[in-house]
Amino acid sequence: MSSDLRRGSAEMTAAMLISGTIGWFVLMSGQPVAGVVFWRCIFGAVTLAILAVVLGLIDLRQLRPRTVVLSVLGGVAIVVNWLLLFEAYSHASISIATMVYNTQPFMLLGLGALFLGEKITSTKLFWLSVSFIGMLAIVSAKPAGGAGTDHYLAGIALSLAAAFFYAIAAIVTKLLKGTPPQLIALIQVVTGAAMLAPFAMTGPLPQSALQWTLLVTVGVVHTGLMYILLYGAIQRLPTHVTGALSFIYPIAAILVDRLAFGHQLQPVQILGSAAILLAAAGTNLGWTLRSAPSIKQHAGRSTS
Repeated sequence: MSSDLRRGSAEMTAAMLISGTIGWFVLMSGQPVAGVVFWRCIFGAVTLAILAVVLGLIDLRQLRPRTVVLSVLGGVAIVVNWLLLFEAYSHASISIATMVYNTQPFMLLGLGALFLGEKITSTKLFWLSVSFIGMLAIVSAKPAGGAGTDHYLAGIALSLAAAFFYAIAAIVTKLLKGTPPQLIALIQVVTGAAMLAPFAMTGPLPQSALQWTLLVTVGVVHTGLMYILLYGAIQRLPTHVTGALSFIYPIAAILVDRLAFGHQLQPVQILGSAAILLAAAGTNLGWTLRSAPSIKQHAGRSTS
């Protein structure tokens, strides 16, 4: 294994593990969702700016009008995505919200076909069908704990909407090909801070040192550091390795939800989640209908 592959794999693994823990920090902060996202943007912007200057990652000559406008539009989409996903955590649990959120590759598939003229093949339609079946399984499940059905379904709807806005942000990022991703991320979090300042300033400020610590961690670690690790990994790894390691994120989120809050997926939810992850893997890793069986056999031999 080359040094770039080892380093990229380590960076991607760390980024996904960090992402998988964010739900705990959001819920434990006890803050309104708008406040959490606002402080995430503030502390994330400071962290990204410092790291970018120290590491020489940003060239201000890249700040062309088109770049700024598209980055701001992407920032609006990514911030709305955060708002919706964080709100979903308290409705349908971190596990369910994260699994439903992993339908985002199929949102991106549709938007790519609509705006970028990308072809939707029969294989992609097959994986979309598998993901849809998984979604139906999750929706049909009874809510865990004392949550009402309406509460549970609202969480699923919020997660789907979050995935949609993430896909919009991804489409905008594709249009910014050649622009340093760290610069895009910095503009996005600055945009988010400006968007949410009126709402955050009228709400209650964090009162305890613990709340501030959690919010600073979300901004510094889950935003600034995570972006640097993620983009470093993307630059070093082949696409199929990046796609494979991305599934550490939902697995970590399930474990955190189970250990921290005692939430356990019901059998039908497990099956639905597995279908969504399988479909997302097939899409991200480029599995075809012919290659899927051989992949399964290989996986079986590897785990035996």
